[in-house]
Amino acid sequence: MKHPLLVFPTLSATKRTFEICNIHFGNTHHRSNPANAFRHALWNVLICEKSLKWTRNKQKSVFWAQKVGDLYEKVTQNTPMEEEMDLHNNAVGRIYFLNLLGKNEAEIIHYISIKMKSAQKVSKIEEMKSYRIEMVFIEG
Repeated sequence: MKHPLLVFPTLSATKRTFEICNIHFGNTHHRSNPANAFRHALWNVLICEKSLKWTRNKQKSVFWAQKVGDLYEKVTQNTPMEEEMDLHNNAVGRIYFLNLLGKNEAEIIHYISIKMKSAQKVSKIEEMKSYRIEMVFIEG
């Protein structure tokens, strides 16, 4: 592993993401719904934010979050549609991070919660390309 110290902020971000999502959504964020989209976007924002303290470079933090997210999706047992949905929402979260620099956790949660309301339901992988900066989900 090229950056072993980035594992610590990644684990911290992952733990915090699940705490927040369990509080706000209970177990529903484990389905392919808007709450799941929120979780993936938040996870990437928090990985970027927490790793930024180590990298001191927002682009390096974004790259790290992408690397972690892509690897995670490759090892999970999701359908191709679910995998693409998760990868899409991870990427949207990294875009949100760049828009949320300097914001506190409450502001980040509020922002993603508002964005979640405009998440788009899709039934085909190709549809996701139409929503580059919006979260997507496959079941309501």
